[in-house]
Amino acid sequence: MILKANENDLKDILQLQYLAYQSEANLFGSRDIPPLKQTLDEVIDEWSSGTILKMTDNNTIIGSVRAKESEGTVYIGKLMVHPNHRHKGYGSMLLSEIEKCFPDKRYELFTSTRSLDNIRLYQKLGYTIFARKVVNDELEFVYMEKWKEHSDGVK
Repeated sequence: MILKANENDLKDILQLQYLAYQSEANLFGSRDIPPLKQTLDEVIDEWSSGTILKMTDNNTIIGSVRAKESEGTVYIGKLMVHPNHRHKGYGSMLLSEIEKCFPDKRYELFTSTRSLDNIRLYQKLGYTIFARKVVNDELEFVYMEKWKEHSDGVK
């Protein structure tokens, strides 16, 4: 089940984030990545200014995604699924649901060039790479976008 998160869910979502982003940290051999350093207050700020969805299984949060709209673009981030529930299509379901919260928009997200599974998932769901940003010798991001066509076929 996918629902909008409420404030009482945010601590559990942050704990899931710490667990889910271990695999991303392993790609770099470092725990020094922003999702592993985020605080509960920062998650509360994101919840207050945007939309956070949760996916539950037996009343346990097993997935989440966040988005915030600015000037016609919806910035999507922190798409995560509990490691024990990956490869079941849940990430695709969460991404589709967050897009439905913001119909007829341009969607943008980013991921590390090392996150090949993420890139493949996003491409499968219609996202294309439009920019790259080198952060340092170890880290490069790809920025991906998707345009949702209006029902009249106009972008």
